[in-house]
Amino acid sequence: MNRTRSRKRILVLSATVFAASSVGCTIEQWGDPRERVPEVEFTITADQTHNRFSSTIAPVVTVPSGAIVEAFTSEATDGQLNLQSTAEDVATLDFDPIHPLTGPIFVEGAKVGDVLAVQLHEIEVGSWGWAAIIPQFGFLADSFPDAFLKTFAIDSGSSTVEFTDGVSLNLDPFPGVMGVAPASDSLLSTIPPRANGGNMDNRHMTQGTTVYFPVFVDGALFSIGDTHAVQGDGEVSGTALEAPMRIVMELTVLKGGRAIPEPQYETDSYYAVTAFATDLDAAAKKATSYMIDYLVEERGLGREEAYVLTSLAGDLKISEVVDVPHVLVSLHMPKNIFEN
Repeated sequence: MNRTRSRKRILVLSATVFAASSVGCTIEQWGDPRERVPEVEFTITADQTHNRFSSTIAPVVTVPSGAIVEAFTSEATDGQLNLQSTAEDVATLDFDPIHPLTGPIFVEGAKVGDVLAVQLHEIEVGSWGWAAIIPQFGFLADSFPDAFLKTFAIDSGSSTVEFTDGVSLNLDPFPGVMGVAPASDSLLSTIPPRANGGNMDNRHMTQGTTVYFPVFVDGALFSIGDTHAVQGDGEVSGTALEAPMRIVMELTVLKGGRAIPEPQYETDSYYAVTAFATDLDAAAKKATSYMIDYLVEERGLGREEAYVLTSLAGDLKISEVVDVPHVLVSLHMPKNIFEN
């Protein structure tokens, strides 16, 4: 069921805009991100959500290219769990409202074939979160049939959370789902990753990262949610530490640059590609091909050189395996190997 909700736009009078010029550009070293966060121009709230991907879902706000948008997100169950919930509540979860996504955001000037750059300036974790084993879900679902739940109170400003006595985890928040609308009027589930982004669960798409999305419909119709406070590569049990969050991001339309088939991303230290498929081999082969394309088109290497360099310096990662049979892999290329 699609649940597009009420709309609200808050305009802040001044803003600092940092615009990217092309896919594959080098992101400046900002230093401490909290000292460099630009002023918010638009705010969308955690009740302005939907939980499908479709070109038919109306935007909750329209912004110009380069806008600074503040988005508040709900945790992944959309209120079905809370700090006092138990494993019994997990066993009866309704999957229909799973992944409430804040948005969509219509970005002026975005046309089919363009690229939307989403720079994540700031990510703040809410006051609580949860992690669970959901029956019949997860990479080892057959081995763990029973529901299990841990909830966590998260202190404001804390950089860690206690998993259990003697086990402390560093908070490293990121949105598990980000994406633009596909060129489809069907209401598609948010569960698998796709070419438009979606449920990528990539823990490296965090504060300080710029994520690039191919645009499939006018306005891009970008949405964000399923925010994770902590997660390892793979998200093997089926959940991360799921938590509500506040995200400040910059949305910039890139025109006339290199086309990308699936989302890609970069930080000050590396450039990365993603690839989805229904098995790891296929996803890994696509990611390797995408990195070769990047090295040829952006770094001027021959295809054979790019292939070998990817073997020598590339870092192939399993980003997500939980949405069986759908998987997502990423491939990172360090920037410090290039002189310019």
